[in-house]
Amino acid sequence: MTKDPKGRKQPGFQRHAFVCGHERPEGAARPSCTPKGSMELMRSLKHAVRERNIEGVRVQKSGCLDYCEYGPTCVVYPEGTWYSLTDERTLEAVLEHLASGTIDPSCTLKMD
Repeated sequence: MTKDPKGRKQPGFQRHAFVCGHERPEGAARPSCTPKGSMELMRSLKHAVRERNIEGVRVQKSGCLDYCEYGPTCVVYPEGTWYSLTDERTLEAVLEHLASGTIDPSCTLKMD
């Protein structure tokens, strides 16, 4: 049997954040999140999770989340809470969500 190098006893995470890493060709009918800085934001979230020692959490790039018009977008599971990563306040809300499960409704994705 393979031994996990991190000492985990079972698979999974308490929370999992996916940040859209989709990029459509220039001139496409719809926008995409990567040109809006989604990968830099993902790296910032990852760094902050490590810096704050938030355990049981995974932050990673996803394929298209299909809400690029509101992007850069992020979804946190298991709650299935969606965010538009538009400012520092929203990034802090995602970090708090990842750390404690607390969701700030004023920072979640709002569709017009």
